[in-house]
Amino acid sequence: MVPSALFTYLLPLGLVILFLAAAIRILPEYQRGVVFFLGRFQAVKGPGLVIIVPGIQQMVRVDLRVVTMDIPAQDLITKDNVTVRVNAVLYFKVIESDKAVIQVEDYQMATSQLAQTTLRSVLGQHDLDELLSERERLNRDIQTILDDQTDAWGIKVVNVEIKHVDLNESMIRAIARQAEAERNRRAKVINAEGELQASERLRDAAGVISTQPQALQLRYLQTLADMSSDRATTVVFPLPMEWLNALAGAPRAADASAPGAQQEDA
Repeated sequence: MVPSALFTYLLPLGLVILFLAAAIRILPEYQRGVVFFLGRFQAVKGPGLVIIVPGIQQMVRVDLRVVTMDIPAQDLITKDNVTVRVNAVLYFKVIESDKAVIQVEDYQMATSQLAQTTLRSVLGQHDLDELLSERERLNRDIQTILDDQTDAWGIKVVNVEIKHVDLNESMIRAIARQAEAERNRRAKVINAEGELQASERLRDAAGVISTQPQALQLRYLQTLADMSSDRATTVVFPLPMEWLNALAGAPRAADASAPGAQQEDA
C-alpha cells in the first residue's frame, strides 16, 4: 500500500512539473514572443517570464536585433550599356513582431529577395560614372525603396551599402585612359592660367618701371647680386638701354651725313 500511495502523489506532481516546463518561457531582452490562442493572434509578450498554456496557446520567437545580410553579387547593365557586377550589404531589424510573423512567411528570405531585385532595378537606371562616384546617394535611394516596401512586414531597413563594383579588364583600361586624359587637361589648364597670371604681373611691373626709370637700374643690380651669389665664372655687366639705343642710332646718323646721301637729297 505504501508504494501505491507514493505513486498516487508522485504522478500528479510529475504532471504539474511537466506542465510548468511546457508552459514557462523565458525571453531575453532582444526577443519578443508572438502568442496565438487557438490559432488566432492574441498578443506580443516579453521580455522576461512568459507563461503559455500548452495545447491551447502557441508562441513564435522573433529576434529584434539588427540583421546583417549580404546581398549576393548581381549582374546588371547600366544606363550607358556597361555590364557590371555589384554586391552590397543590408542592415535591417524587426520593429513590429506581429507583422513579421503574420504578414510574411519568412521575413528574412523575403527581404533578401526584395533587396536583390531593388538593387538591380535602381542601379540599372544610372550611368557608370554615377555608380562609381555617387554611392552615398544610391545607397539612400535603395534604402528608401526597401524601407517603404518592407514597412507592411514590420521591418525597418537601417542602412544599405554598396561594397564592390566589378568591371572587366577592357573597361578598367578605358577608365584609366580617361583619367589620364583628364589629368593632362587639368595640367594644361593650370599651366595656361599660370602663364596668364604671370603675364598680367609682368605687365603691371613694366608699367611701374616705365614711370620710374631708376627701378630698372635697381633690377640690374639685383640680378648682378643674384649671379654673384652662385659659383659662376661668367660675369655680366648690364648696360643702360639708352646706350644701346644711342649705339644703334649712330650708324644711321653717319649714313645720313655721307656726301653721296647729301647729293641724292639735293
